[in-house]
Amino acid sequence: MTKKIAVLPGDGIGQEITEGTVDILHTFSSLFDRSMTFEYGLIGGHAIDETGDPLPEATVTLCQSSDAVLLGAVGGPKWDRNPSHLRPEKGLLGIRKALGLFANLRPVKAIPALLSSSTLKEEVVRDVDLLIVRELTGGLYFGEPSERRQVAGEDAVVDTLFYTRSEIERILRKGFELAQIRKKRVVSVDKANVLESSKLWREIAEEIAGDYPDVTLEHMLVDNAAMQLIRTPAQFDVVVTENLFGDILSDEASMLTGSLGMLPSASLSETGPGLFEPVHGSAPDIAGRNEANPMAMILSAAMMVRVSFGWEKEATLLEEAVFQTLKAGVCTKDIAAATNRAPVGTSDVIAEIKRQLQELAETKS
Repeated sequence: MTKKIAVLPGDGIGQEITEGTVDILHTFSSLFDRSMTFEYGLIGGHAIDETGDPLPEATVTLCQSSDAVLLGAVGGPKWDRNPSHLRPEKGLLGIRKALGLFANLRPVKAIPALLSSSTLKEEVVRDVDLLIVRELTGGLYFGEPSERRQVAGEDAVVDTLFYTRSEIERILRKGFELAQIRKKRVVSVDKANVLESSKLWREIAEEIAGDYPDVTLEHMLVDNAAMQLIRTPAQFDVVVTENLFGDILSDEASMLTGSLGMLPSASLSETGPGLFEPVHGSAPDIAGRNEANPMAMILSAAMMVRVSFGWEKEATLLEEAVFQTLKAGVCTKDIAAATNRAPVGTSDVIAEIKRQLQELAETKS
């Protein structure tokens, strides 16, 4: 059966890393006899420029009718002074809401070829293999009211952190389910010593834990979790947390590997298409210069073919092609500087990954 993929390149380097990833997926399709079609849509700053809307209705319709969504990145200084409803990030938040993408999965795993590029000691990061499960459609980013106002004659602001029991239970269950196929350990991160939302979060986590007797549950305050991610990151298996905490902690965890340009992510709904995107941003300062690291985007595509399409063997080979490329010393500027290698361009990395994938397909098929 042909899989329909909605491709949303977005802004900045999103354009070139998406182009390269689709190129690799065409090769992937041919090598493994997997049929895929690609249809493109607008999101973020480019969508604002062309339609006046960071998330045009046509994009939502395209995504809803697809089997999966590949997203590059959104944002850039060009749109920083826009009013809130015309910011590129509104497109990102909007597509998450429209598709019901409540669970964001961000795996962080040590890559042997890059251990020396981490700012932490090799012995600290060598055994890192964790998964951050972040609630994606609630909390401070979506609560109402969220506004500026005047109070006693001066500027004031309010943001609302809002969750329902069902929203909290849904993401916690996803964390426990994923832990069951990993190392059976869940760390639930909250701020229960201060926030009412976290107190309810912790109560529900305790209730749900009884349904998963094979999984160990530990509670950790978010400030301690931030410290432990740097101190002893290998202690973590599955980390499940709310939207804001997950946003911050996953970006922190991304640096364990030595480069934000290496980390993929998946955002999943209960029944509809998943959305797959690199963790990094649009990096407008290097856009169009053939310097962007495409590996996180390609690894996100590997997550797509595994999670959405069930092509486990092929996904593993695509990931291995990326890792073999690194082992061969072929990498972009962000990695080369820390590993004493000569940097190559985005297009060179794409070409090498395609070559590695071809070799793997021939030797392991």
